[in-house]
Amino acid sequence: MKRLIAAVAVQLACVGLAVAPQLSARTTGDVYEFTVGPVDPIDPFRGAYVALSYPDLRRGDDGASLGVLDDGHRGDVFVSLTKQGDVWAASDWSRTRPAQGPYLACDDHGWQIDCGIESWFLPQGKAIEVEKAVLDETAIARVKIDSRGNAALLDVTTD
Repeated sequence: MKRLIAAVAVQLACVGLAVAPQLSARTTGDVYEFTVGPVDPIDPFRGAYVALSYPDLRRGDDGASLGVLDDGHRGDVFVSLTKQGDVWAASDWSRTRPAQGPYLACDDHGWQIDCGIESWFLPQGKAIEVEKAVLDETAIARVKIDSRGNAALLDVTTD
């Protein structure tokens, strides 16, 4: 019985660690708005979603992602933000956490930088509808970012 309780406790701890950054951003973060565009609405294995591109956060010419920090290293990437009109944009990219914010805490362990705000899952019909709307109009993503740079996508609107 003790082993079962220990196994359940470990699993709950792992789940808690996995969702902690998103939960922290949603509960303690401030709202920032970014210009977004669509990339791809359907993945046969993951379901319907809108993959979002953030033109004002991009590094390099890759229109479908946030780019890469091509310095020969992999790991944490911090994107410092600055206000440009009504939206926020990247002002600097660094491997070290900025002393002051706002900034996004991202990583580039994969083939591109991931800040956790690149996919917005929706019902299939709604994902296609949102993608069409985003293609035709300027879309704004509302993102909550906490003091550690953890981010959670709240909404995408076309105004």
